[in-house]
Amino acid sequence: MMRTSPTMMALLAGAALALSGLVHAAEPAMEKDGMLVDSKGMTLYTYDKDAMGKSNCNDSCATNWPPLMAEAGAKADDDWTVVKRDDGTMQWAYYGKPLYTFIQDKKAGDMVGDGKGGVWHVAKPE
Repeated sequence: MMRTSPTMMALLAGAALALSGLVHAAEPAMEKDGMLVDSKGMTLYTYDKDAMGKSNCNDSCATNWPPLMAEAGAKADDDWTVVKRDDGTMQWAYYGKPLYTFIQDKKAGDMVGDGKGGVWHVAKPE
């Protein structure tokens, strides 16, 4: 039977802690084909009527343009911030711009919402 030295145990414990920190530091979205997408590959959008760090898309707007919700305890990291919505829930923002998906996008890569009403735009990495 192989025995693990105290030094090896300490190294393994340190590695486990480092990896758990990386899991929490993961960005809420990713870049694909020059745009930002959520974890399901759905296109993310910004809304011209939002203020920096403040969502102005509520009620029926949020039904059609679901916010990219942040989990309780989510922390800002580099380009990503968390904004508090009017209903008290938290939403991810990229460079202060709240992010949304669009209800008419049916599959990953759809961009049906781009240009809607002249105020909705595909979110692109800066």
